[in-house]
Amino acid sequence: MQQTQTLELFIEPAQMGSYFTLPFSMPVDVESFTIRYNYERFHLGDTSNGFTPRTEINIIDIGLISPDGRQVGASGSNKTEITLGPTVSTPGFAVVPLTQGTWQIMVGAYKIAPEGVNVTYELDFTPKHLRLLKGDFHTHTLGSDGILTVDELARHAMRHGLDFLAITDHNQFAPAVAFPQIPGITLIPGVEWTHYLGHSNFLGVDRPYARPFPTNTPDEAADRFASARENGALIVINHPFDEDVPFKFDFRTLPFDCIEIWNGPMRESNLRAVGLWHTLLAAGKKIPIVGGSDYHRDNLFQILGGPTTCVYAMSPSREDILVALKAGHAYITFAPGGPTLEYTAGSAMLGDSVHWADVKKMHIAVDGLLVGDKVNLVTRTGSETLFTAPAAGSFAIDRPVTEPGFARIEVHRVFLPGVPPLPALISNPIYFDA
Repeated sequence: MQQTQTLELFIEPAQMGSYFTLPFSMPVDVESFTIRYNYERFHLGDTSNGFTPRTEINIIDIGLISPDGRQVGASGSNKTEITLGPTVSTPGFAVVPLTQGTWQIMVGAYKIAPEGVNVTYELDFTPKHLRLLKGDFHTHTLGSDGILTVDELARHAMRHGLDFLAITDHNQFAPAVAFPQIPGITLIPGVEWTHYLGHSNFLGVDRPYARPFPTNTPDEAADRFASARENGALIVINHPFDEDVPFKFDFRTLPFDCIEIWNGPMRESNLRAVGLWHTLLAAGKKIPIVGGSDYHRDNLFQILGGPTTCVYAMSPSREDILVALKAGHAYITFAPGGPTLEYTAGSAMLGDSVHWADVKKMHIAVDGLLVGDKVNLVTRTGSETLFTAPAAGSFAIDRPVTEPGFARIEVHRVFLPGVPPLPALISNPIYFDA
């Protein structure tokens, strides 16, 4: 539910020509914020002869300062309404996290009437809420060896039904400030650290490491990873069994957050990556997964959003999307129109940990099934088919939790006659701790 604040300010004539600030409190978990202000700008004269003379008597400028003291934006008096959103803000104002704390309205008293002026500020706060967003965490543009600009790629993604993209050009930083603001699509800065011995995506920061990308020793490679971690990047081990560039570094010695188990079309290298990840889960590791098309251009075997990572995030902001990805609140489907999944155990969802004795059942709901699709429950002890779809439709079931460990969902589909079933959906687990 939207929250509203109203602030009143009286500006004295002696304050004309000065700047000062008016503080206000940003609530917790705000998705978007709008500020409107009004005051008596014009004095209307005698209208007895049918003409109304108008004299400008007050001019008030506006700007915003975030809690860390940074200028978020500034405007003259031509804008009387300003919105800060998760992907698009009013021109002249940045897309920034709406962090809880004390913000400040910059007041510019350019012209003030001799009697002073009353200014009213109306502040609207729209809270965050959980929603499913679909995107691609591995794409390339003209910045490296892709064929589209960022703007072209973003609009292409929207036509494919995607909500977000990570721009991960090879060894080329993609600063967020250079991205176009396009309503309906979130663009996440990133870089694919590209080495002859393996690739890794560093997501969410403009410049994850200061030194040039080349390295010649494991220690130098570790330095780039350590720098990225220190600078707040989300680190992904990319396509560990890729046919051309497998990941040959010992990832167990490097800081990382996720493993890309699904890169481009499903094939043997991806199935091996799924097997590696499952082995790590069975050994007690809690490692979230990510998928990415590694998109460069459309061709027979590569489409944008093939695969699609579906994230349960609190807002479309890049920060909330990455928080959800790191928490494992995600699953991967073969395309934007693939099956959808709701999977909970009590208050726990994908990626969450819960004491196994504190929950009685898992709730699994899959939509977008086609005839012959198999819904599988995968645990550390094996895989069990819960349902085989007799026709297109949806499936829901409550399943008891009987032991500690983890449980995740896969949907397998026959995509072509004569071809064995392949994953159409792979989810992160819910972890049932002992």
